[in-house]
Amino acid sequence: MSTNAPPPHSATRTLTVWSVAGLVLLPPTVVLAWIVVLSTERGSRCLAYGEQCSGVPDGLTPGFFVTALVAGVLATAWPRTRWLPARSGAVAVQWAAMLTMGALILSGA
Repeated sequence: MSTNAPPPHSATRTLTVWSVAGLVLLPPTVVLAWIVVLSTERGSRCLAYGEQCSGVPDGLTPGFFVTALVAGVLATAWPRTRWLPARSGAVAVQWAAMLTMGALILSGA
């Protein structure tokens, strides 16, 4: 087998599906996590009075959001047949950043 052979079509399609799914699920992840947080007593006190707010540093959650967004766009726009391991890594970073961001938001509950 030649090392320059293109990757299987199913592998490239799977990566595209996962990266697009991550981009589509990114906004609902943020919204649902905030709904859960704000429905708790601690979350509502933080919103209303600024008390008992999360100890997560201010720029951390938006940083993970931007990381997930950029990695998802890169993985989606990346040439389908080139550098499959790099695309796989971008999708893994995208999902890890999105899940970490959701966990950080929920940790404020």
